[in-house]
Amino acid sequence: MQFTERITHEYALEKAKELVSKMTLQERAEQLTYKAPAIKHLNISRYNWWNEGLHGVARAGTATVFPQAIGLAAIFDDELLEKIAGIIATEGRAKYNENSKKEDKDIYKGLTFWSPNVNIFRDPRWGRGHETYGEDPYLTSRLGVAFVKGLQGDEKYLKIAACAKHFAVHSGPEGLRHEFNAVVSKKDLYETYLPAFEACVKEADVEAVMGAYNRTNDEPCCGSSLLLKDILRGKWQFKGHVVSDCWAIADFHLYHGVTSTATESAALAIKNGCDLNCGNVYLQMLLAYKEGLVTEEDITRAAERLMATRIRLGMFDEECEFNKIPYTMNDCKEHHEVSLMASRKSIVMLRNNGLLPLDKSKLKSIGIIGPNADSELMLKGNYFGTASKYITVLEGIHEAVDSENIRIFYSEGCHLYKDRVQDLAEPDDRMAEAVTVAEHSDVVILCLGLDSSIEGEQGDAGNSDGAGDKLNLNLPGKQQELLEKVIATGKPVIVVLGAGSALTLQGQEENCAAILNAWYPGSFGGRAIADLIFGKCSPSGKLPVTFYKTTEELPEFTDYSMKNRTYRYMKNESLYPFGFGLTYSKVQLSDLSVSDISKDFEGVEVSIKISNVGNFDIEEVLQCYIKDLESKYAVDNHSLSAFKRVALNKGESKVVKMTINKRAFEVVNDEGDRILDSKKFKLFVGIAQPDGRSKELTGITPLEADIELI
Repeated sequence: MQFTERITHEYALEKAKELVSKMTLQERAEQLTYKAPAIKHLNISRYNWWNEGLHGVARAGTATVFPQAIGLAAIFDDELLEKIAGIIATEGRAKYNENSKKEDKDIYKGLTFWSPNVNIFRDPRWGRGHETYGEDPYLTSRLGVAFVKGLQGDEKYLKIAACAKHFAVHSGPEGLRHEFNAVVSKKDLYETYLPAFEACVKEADVEAVMGAYNRTNDEPCCGSSLLLKDILRGKWQFKGHVVSDCWAIADFHLYHGVTSTATESAALAIKNGCDLNCGNVYLQMLLAYKEGLVTEEDITRAAERLMATRIRLGMFDEECEFNKIPYTMNDCKEHHEVSLMASRKSIVMLRNNGLLPLDKSKLKSIGIIGPNADSELMLKGNYFGTASKYITVLEGIHEAVDSENIRIFYSEGCHLYKDRVQDLAEPDDRMAEAVTVAEHSDVVILCLGLDSSIEGEQGDAGNSDGAGDKLNLNLPGKQQELLEKVIATGKPVIVVLGAGSALTLQGQEENCAAILNAWYPGSFGGRAIADLIFGKCSPSGKLPVTFYKTTEELPEFTDYSMKNRTYRYMKNESLYPFGFGLTYSKVQLSDLSVSDISKDFEGVEVSIKISNVGNFDIEEVLQCYIKDLESKYAVDNHSLSAFKRVALNKGESKVVKMTINKRAFEVVNDEGDRILDSKKFKLFVGIAQPDGRSKELTGITPLEADIELI
């Protein structure tokens, strides 16, 4: 059978059944853990399924390190994200090809990437939120689909097998995840927590789905009949394989208490459709078979699905087109350029009193202060590879001004979270130096925030109090005191926040000349920050999460109801809203038009004119929001329904067209059904949300149109 197009699931499964039929039952069972052994008589080599590629090939040596996922989300550009994922896939193949020649088949060396993370960042305290694309199901869906398509490619074979995780209703607390039961209504489940997974399955044909650690409505996710059988393989017709989160199946009997033994846990997982165990419980599968808990068919079905994935990756075809990708494609100059571009586009300017961009000709000295000023870890996020070159903020500023006769003063100021930098010193051992630096500088660049040592996955982050989660939105350690003492010198202060989540400066925002939220910006982050500060390009990122004023206004962290969460349901005014981000120019919006809507419409065409009336070349992100005016099932506020990044030279105007899918007009009822329940809607199109805070911060009111369905 000759193929000119993608090898289908059906064809791969047919070939897999032939292959698996030649295996003994023991050989089949042994293929079901992430460290699958070789089967020599069938010429099947050993394979480690565990690899990561969240924002670059991770944990396996040198690779291009892009901005963390939350930073990539802030770009609001699905086309660029697909390109970035394609680069990650190229580097993954390049490394795999060379490793295979040397029989290096270790962990993190395979072609099955356990990315992207399309969980909803519903609470700013969640330490792993920076692995996601933010709080909005529509944005997460579009970016998840783009990332999966980029990783998997569109050739005969999958370039990389992507994996949507963690299915489902998973977003902290980290410290409870192995025992936690996320209770969720059908409405919230289908309206918020599932759409991105559904899109990855139906639109991007994602090859794998990873279950979550927690229970959802009493069922452990990696053994959930509702999630894995009824929804994933039933409603959505998913044809790939399901993998457990790592050691999650052991949680069934150790922490959730839904089973009593490892064999019972193995049986619950495999019977509900979990094919691959990241962990070791499936090493008990033959014992579970002997106890009568699983059948030969259960084991065979899982083995066939896993072999089908390996067949779709071309692992048994020496002529696979991707075998020719050379090692020199890894970490190459072209990929570095895209990483730098992504870093620039991801940074969100939250405030600017007119100081930025800095004019070098008017400066004699710059003070660079703060625990993140010379931090490589801040650049990386988590699930990162090893860059061949890192440029911290301090190094980036040096690069930009060393030939300008500008003196740079530097002080760490304080530790990221401890009360002193040197262990034997007294508390605040760098504070006086920081004030001195500020006093001797024309302008201060103050680099504050977090890094993945205190914000991240339980066990990875050294934040013992929060298990990787944040306790509040405040700067840790002595950073707030440092901020206030530097501001008190009277020098203009540019705050650069390195963080994967929302922070507050406790009311000091208005005392800063400018605030740049840099996320974890990748290995070239320091250069990107310098490029923006000195006006080589304009900031253009938008917030994919709400920056709340306090955590006091939020429901309990363990409450998975969406009530009063995220921009769609929050009641209070935000500090910085979802979708917000400034540039160095001003735009005008005009000529909004909406296509006629037929009875059987599939989408609505929107056209708007955007004009750059300022003095700087920029990129701006147009955003469409829908407000349902009639249905009792509508979200409380409004929902993002389309977006488009637009490049505009100063003085330039463009007419931009966007398509709003019919789905944006639907609501989810209390039974979880998606229905068209209204005829009257209001459409908002602008460069931010149509909320009062966004209008106040941007000075621009979105254009409106009334839409009435026939």
